[in-house]
Amino acid sequence: MELGSLKVGSYIIIDSEPCRIVSYDHSKPGKHGSAKARISAIGVFDGSKHSMVSPVSANIEVPLIDKRSGQIISMSGQTLQIMDLETFEVFETQAADDEMKDKIRQGGEVEYWKVLERIKVVRVKS
Repeated sequence: MELGSLKVGSYIIIDSEPCRIVSYDHSKPGKHGSAKARISAIGVFDGSKHSMVSPVSANIEVPLIDKRSGQIISMSGQTLQIMDLETFEVFETQAADDEMKDKIRQGGEVEYWKVLERIKVVRVKS
């Protein structure tokens, strides 16, 4: 996708990490070059801040986010075993944060995102 067509809230890949754009600023084309875009983004999995400066016409990678629902089969420490509600596939992943860990219970439903072959539990369905 072209960098100039992105907005705040879009998802991009910076340093092979999927990120959500939190600020987007671009400068005008000048005497010595094309317009530049400055992007600040927060990593989906690591939560760290990533930034990039590039020409507006540059092509960048945009991740495909697969949003799915699953049911928690078992919990042991930080590891969750989840069964997809459409394909009935069972897989293991890490619990997200402590606030969400308190809401997670065995047999409960969760929404998870599959991005670049990695899985993150986003929210607990009630």
